Amino acid sequence: MSEPMINANTLVLSARGLAKTYGQGPSAVEVLKSIDLDVAPSEKVAIVGASGSGKSTLLHLLGGLDTPSTGSVVLAGANLANLSVTKLDRLRNQSLGFIYQFHHLLDEFSAQENVALPLRIRGLSNEESMDRASKILQVVGLAARELHTPGELSGGERQRVAVARALVGNPSCVLADEPTGNLDTETADNVFDLMLDVAREQGTAFVIVTHDPIRAKRCDRILHLERGVLKNFVG
Repeated sequence: MSEPMINANTLVLSARGLAKTYGQGPSAVEVLKSIDLDVAPSEKVAIVGASGSGKSTLLHLLGGLDTPSTGSVVLAGANLANLSVTKLDRLRNQSLGFIYQFHHLLDEFSAQENVALPLRIRGLSNEESMDRASKILQVVGLAARELHTPGELSGGERQRVAVARALVGNPSCVLADEPTGNLDTETADNVFDLMLDVAREQGTAFVIVTHDPIRAKRCDRILHLERGVLKNFVG
């Protein structure tokens, strides 16, 4: 397992003894085994591993989208297991951002409206939400495209909108699951550069699942998930 690296008081995300088993009895499949993970502010952590090794499952547990069989996840000082559904949703909205391989933008909404959506869910006014969405779209280089719908944007632009949506709420940590997997090499490099720049400039931590060892090496740490065990990467 990966060893804790940072004083607990400074962590934005922490997991202890995290495990996940699907099914029961002889047919049970243990996907994750007693994982420990600490993430510090602005830290960029890459998680690599073979397809089917449980990387996405781990992100889902860290983000409170799934429940571990055993173990705990602490986000922004709160143990996710102790929160009601309402409080968990609120904490995720305030402290986490999510980026997926597919952008998951709403086709009928403009880029600005898509990015503003998490803030509207948080309860901010439409005016403030749209204003903040415009500002973060400027950060990701899409100020001139904010009124375009996803169908009017390139693949790289859509993924930049997804990055902006993940960042608009000023989360302490972003969980990214193969965020450049659907992009060509040059566009993927640009999107990855953007995430690293944001991590440095805005102090946002990133946990990035990636199959690309070259991009993984640009992160602060690489962890390897193999047979349900998370280890420090050696390679």
